[in-house]
Amino acid sequence: MPRPKRIDLIGIATASGASVRGCGMGPEALRVAGLAEALIDLEHSVADHGDLRRPQPDISTNPSSWRLPDERKADVLELAESVSNAGYDILKAGHFPLFLGGDHSVAMGTVSAVARHCLPLQKPVHVLWIDAHADYNTPETSPSGNLHGMPLALLCGEPGFNEAFRGEWLGRIDPGNVSIFGARSIDRDERRLVQARGVDVIDMRKIDQLGVVAAMQKVIDKAKAVGAHLHVSFDVDSLDPAIAPGGGTLVPGGLSYREAHLIMEMLHDSGIVGSLDVVELNPFLDHGGKSATLMVDLVASLFGRSIMGEEPGPVEFLLAENEAP
Repeated sequence: MPRPKRIDLIGIATASGASVRGCGMGPEALRVAGLAEALIDLEHSVADHGDLRRPQPDISTNPSSWRLPDERKADVLELAESVSNAGYDILKAGHFPLFLGGDHSVAMGTVSAVARHCLPLQKPVHVLWIDAHADYNTPETSPSGNLHGMPLALLCGEPGFNEAFRGEWLGRIDPGNVSIFGARSIDRDERRLVQARGVDVIDMRKIDQLGVVAAMQKVIDKAKAVGAHLHVSFDVDSLDPAIAPGGGTLVPGGLSYREAHLIMEMLHDSGIVGSLDVVELNPFLDHGGKSATLMVDLVASLFGRSIMGEEPGPVEFLLAENEAP
C-alpha cells in the first residue's frame, strides 16, 4: 500500500448503537495497546485527534439500566454527522483516516465521509465489511432495534429510515460495491435484503471452501478493476471469540489469527485501501487486553508490518521477533 502522507486517528467513543455497554471505551483501549506507537514504528506519520463524543446527559432517576432509545438514537446521529464532517476534512487534506470505535453504528459517519469525498472526484467507493453480521437491517426488519445493525442499510439507501437520518452529512454507496466478509449470523429479513440488492456476502462457509486468499483476492480484484477507494470496516466480532473475546455480539467460528493477519497483509499489498474503521472492541468484556492487542497487531499488518519485509531493516526485524506466534 502506498505510504499515506499521514494517518489521522479519530476516536468515536460511543456504545449507543449497541445493546451491550462498554465499547465506548474501545478507542482508549486501542491507544493503551500501543496503536500509535505501532504505526510510528513502521515509520508512518501519525496525528491523534482524540475522541468525538456527546456530552454526558444529566443523571436520570429512570430505573432503566440504560438510556432511553430516543436518546441513544440522537447520540448515534449527532456523532454520525460529526464523524462524517471530521473524516471528510481528513480526506480532503490528503491524509488517511483511521476511525476508532465505538459500536458499528459509527460507520454511518465514517463511510459517509468517504462517499462525500469521492463523489466530486468521480471515484467509486468499495466497502469491505469484515464482520460476523451483515448490519443491513432497517428499523422495520431489525429484531432488536439496535442501530449498530443498520448502518449498511442506511448507507445503501434502504427505505424505512425517517427524516432524522437525513442531512448533508449522509453519503451514499452502491450495494453492489459492498463486500461483507466473514459473516455467520444474518437475520432472516436482512438476508432477503442483501440478496435482493446484490450485496456480495462472503460468509465463513465460502471462506472455508475457497480459502481466505482466494476469497479476499476476489474482493481486491473487484475494487481494483474500477479504480475504487477501498474503505475497510473491521469489526472485532469477525474474529473467532477464542482469540478475541472483547466484543458484545460474539459468534463462534470466526476468522483465525493467521487468516486475519493474511487478510490485512493482502490489503496492504493491494495498495487501494484509503480509510479504515476498527469497531466494537469492548474492553469491559476483554481478557487482559487480549483483543485490543490483537486488533493493534492487525492494523499494523494492514500498514505494512510483515514477518520479512521487502527490505528488512533493524526496526522490521525487531517487530517480527515481537509478533505473537
